[in-house]
Amino acid sequence: VELVESGGGLVQAGGSLTLSCKVSRSILSVFSGNAIAWYRQPPGKEREWVAIIRPGGITDYAEPVKGRFTISKDNVKRTVYLRMNSLKSEDTGVYFCNMGDLWGRGTQVTVPS
Repeated sequence: VELVESGGGLVQAGGSLTLSCKVSRSILSVFSGNAIAWYRQPPGKEREWVAIIRPGGITDYAEPVKGRFTISKDNVKRTVYLRMNSLKSEDTGVYFCNMGDLWGRGTQVTVPS
């Protein structure tokens, strides 16, 4: 099983981006039966949790992104998405996908101040 993030980029404050996390070489039961989370690491700071989607589609968000970010998943595509709206400079960082003890390599999001 491998996690591959994509969709990062440079966006102006107030803009939107959608990140994708492809869980490749996984069977449906593995993908749908595990919680999958997004984390981010701002420049010079520790990695922090952003959002999670649990089996059954239950979601939860860190306070700084509540109301702005939405996590969702497509079981057929084995992909988890993170829709990010109203982006702020403090959302800048490398965004990582996580499932259990597996991590992707991350995708960079930059929101200039």
